[in-house]
Amino acid sequence: MKHLFLTPSILFAFFTNILFAQIATVSSPDGQLKLQLYLEEGQPQYSVKYAGKTILEQSPLGIITNEGDFSKNLIIKDFLTSTVDKSYTQEKIKRSSVHYEANRLICSFEDTRQRGLEIVFQVSNNDVAFRYELPQWGERRACVVEKETTGFNFPEFTTTFLSPMMGAMGGFARTSPSYESGYTNDEPVGKPTYGNLGYVFPGLFRIGNDGWALISETRVTSQYCASHLSDGTKEGLYRVAYPDIRQNNGFGSSGVQLSLPGVTPWRTITVGSSLKPIVETTIPFDLVEPLYEASQEYQYGRGTWSWIVWQDQSMNWEDQVKYIDLAAEMGYEYILIDALWDSNIGYERMEELIGYAHEKGVDVFLWYNSNGGFNDAPQGPRNRMHTSIARKEEMKWLKKVGVKGLKVDFFGGDKQETMRLYEDILSDANDYGLMIIFHGCTLPRGWERMYPNYVGSEAVLASEMLIFSQDVRENEAFYATLHPFIRNSVASMEFGGVFMNKFLNRGNSRGQTRLTSDVFQIATGILFQNSVQMFALTPNNLTDAPAFLINFMKEIPTTWDETLYIDGYPGKYSVIARRHGEQWYIAGVNAMEEPLELELNLPMVAGEKVTIYSDNSERMPLVTDNRIKRNGKVTVTLQPRGGFVIKH
Repeated sequence: MKHLFLTPSILFAFFTNILFAQIATVSSPDGQLKLQLYLEEGQPQYSVKYAGKTILEQSPLGIITNEGDFSKNLIIKDFLTSTVDKSYTQEKIKRSSVHYEANRLICSFEDTRQRGLEIVFQVSNNDVAFRYELPQWGERRACVVEKETTGFNFPEFTTTFLSPMMGAMGGFARTSPSYESGYTNDEPVGKPTYGNLGYVFPGLFRIGNDGWALISETRVTSQYCASHLSDGTKEGLYRVAYPDIRQNNGFGSSGVQLSLPGVTPWRTITVGSSLKPIVETTIPFDLVEPLYEASQEYQYGRGTWSWIVWQDQSMNWEDQVKYIDLAAEMGYEYILIDALWDSNIGYERMEELIGYAHEKGVDVFLWYNSNGGFNDAPQGPRNRMHTSIARKEEMKWLKKVGVKGLKVDFFGGDKQETMRLYEDILSDANDYGLMIIFHGCTLPRGWERMYPNYVGSEAVLASEMLIFSQDVRENEAFYATLHPFIRNSVASMEFGGVFMNKFLNRGNSRGQTRLTSDVFQIATGILFQNSVQMFALTPNNLTDAPAFLINFMKEIPTTWDETLYIDGYPGKYSVIARRHGEQWYIAGVNAMEEPLELELNLPMVAGEKVTIYSDNSERMPLVTDNRIKRNGKVTVTLQPRGGFVIKH
């Protein structure tokens, strides 16, 4: 076996009888994370341990194509080992400068017809990643991947924090699924979803006192579908599941049309004894490279948008002028002009409105409906993004009038057909110098690095549902404590929040009462990361909100050079630190019904002067200047549904 190597952190044992055998082990550079590979009666399996504790018990591997089943009756042909050491910069994620080191193991298998399959594993200090690589089989240069047998087999005592997959062609105007469900909360493995639809990525698992694991995937392009987790068994096994055939009105395959040689997306498992590696992981971006060059240097930043509070009725000239003026007063880079602008303002007057915004030093994002024939969403502009000819014609006009970005809505599916639409919109938009936000959409999977003009996705129970749902308002703090550990850990999250209105409507006098404090709201502006973030401020907030909070929002960054876990437990409270340049922001929120006193260790601001935003016992906002102790210790009290921010 010329490719079989022995190193301190990669040890292999090859057995003559491999019917029931551990055949390989690959460990992280620090030796704490260990993946073991097995072949049992021709079926490949793997397990994962961290610090000697079992995170995943023996779990199935394999892929099934229309050319054959590569999940059984396999034999080992070869091993190849190497190391990965790469550094890169990326302005749009939680850390601007990244150094990734991993040990790589490539296992080559053959089926009974001597057709090959490789499984590639990369193990870094807190992350396992693996994917399947399919070679050309003789003259066969294409296949259909029908399903995977890939699984994640957790110990039975594991508990879950998972978001159910929405049903196909449901919700508003048959636009689901759109990754906008709630979460299980520390519930035992094996809870079935309605309709047995499974759970979206990412999924967070607590393995008792032994550790945590976050499961997701990355590098999903037009060449593959997006996948999700199946319902789990009572024994703790969750499998990779492909899209429901009913998505996108039944159009397109639930499988994958793959050119050979071809590869699957990376499956990722982030592991730690605490939540720190979960919050700080960059694995979705470590495994990918840009797919094309940026056509220009894109500018990230903040924006206003009328629709979130003032809704459809605000899609008129006068109200958009008010929000342009608000953006100018706040020093924000953008305004998002949302749905129905085409009919309520019109293309000709929109050019005038964009000109007015530019006079005020504000650039413009415009909303578009993505759909052609796959849902019933009526809002316009429609039928401008779903075909190449229409899209390029529209983008030519957008570039001419000086629009800087688009928010494209209503996708409703994870099929390969839909992934192609996402990629085509992004690629064409880059040709015209346009940034892209997706809404009513899937989880982005490494896209911040793969697509230079991509700037964020919703894919979460976001700010609009605070307007529409009393239940979401009641659970706002609960969800906010989950996102830094789950959804926002693996990808940018265009949440569109930070409300200063006491009532989430235009009158701001009654109805739709906001149940969280003002300081909770500004804390989410730090906790939730997205390089272009449209905030939910309204023009009246310039006079009816505390001036020191408005001043805070005038200076809030949306790009970060460093992100650190400080404290928290999903569903209870969350404290995260982020650095922008030399300036640190430490933010926390409390979802519990009682005040929470925390002693935090903040070495990054030890001995430094800081400004602290907090709630008093009545949950009214306070601002104080203070100096952190030289040992970096500070005690904070978070009120129920309240928060704090420490600004350096």
